[in-house]
Amino acid sequence: MQTLALLLIIISALMHALWNLLVKKSGDKTIFIWWMFLCAWGLMSLSTVALGFYPILSPRSLATAAGAAVCFVLYHWLGGFAYREGDLSVTYPLAQTAMLYVPIWGVLFLGEQLTTLGIFGILIIAFGAYCIQLRVLSVQELLRPLTQLGNRSVQAALLAGFTYSIGAIIDKSGVDSYSAYRFTYTLVFFMVFYMSLNLLRPRYRGRVVQELRRNPKLVLLSGPTVFASFLTFRLGLQLAPVSYAVPVRQVSLLIGVLIGLVFLRESYGRIRLASAALILTGVVFVWHG
Repeated sequence: MQTLALLLIIISALMHALWNLLVKKSGDKTIFIWWMFLCAWGLMSLSTVALGFYPILSPRSLATAAGAAVCFVLYHWLGGFAYREGDLSVTYPLAQTAMLYVPIWGVLFLGEQLTTLGIFGILIIAFGAYCIQLRVLSVQELLRPLTQLGNRSVQAALLAGFTYSIGAIIDKSGVDSYSAYRFTYTLVFFMVFYMSLNLLRPRYRGRVVQELRRNPKLVLLSGPTVFASFLTFRLGLQLAPVSYAVPVRQVSLLIGVLIGLVFLRESYGRIRLASAALILTGVVFVWHG
């Protein structure tokens, strides 16, 4: 994996961890996420006008961006449902299963070739991401998420991981045939469009302005953060196999742990710290793979 691709994806992971932190601090999270992506798209629109870098849209690029956006919006919705309705230590590990699907799709549909060291690194990252929310480290706890497959929240978490993996493959196809900036711009537009359709439902009436009034600084800060996260990841994705890029981005979990320790004064157990160390180790293997 190229060093430049690794650095871009790590920057993306840092921005990803930061915008997740902003979401945690927000009030109405569904509304806040909509504001966040709207601000990101608005910032990209201003940059586009300033640079004269207008997207050249084609039916294929529109369809690719629209398809990826469907997958990512569904991923957020399914993940939110799973975390809200179920035990986080059960649902979170299962939502990370995208990392196991993506290399399979990458080899089957994109013709990617993985080294033994790279595959080993992916498996280490996946195991670290799986364990990071577990309460204790035991065989029973490791298997607990898999023993509750009849639970709706567990099913939603598994579907979230699968949906993200499909979106990642469409994403890779998009940046390989379309410039990363233009594809990201179109992708974010469709994500905002789909989220806006959801907010047209009566249950959200009056909540959009209320959240902006409650957290205007967080909303303004979130736009550039999401913009940076999305763009740097897709710039890295142009330079690296998606089979490596998606697992490496899980370094955002390690960054999240560090943010919690240093800035939020949160206490973390040995399992979360050990899991973060596994993720970092796996990233090193992928880099050299």
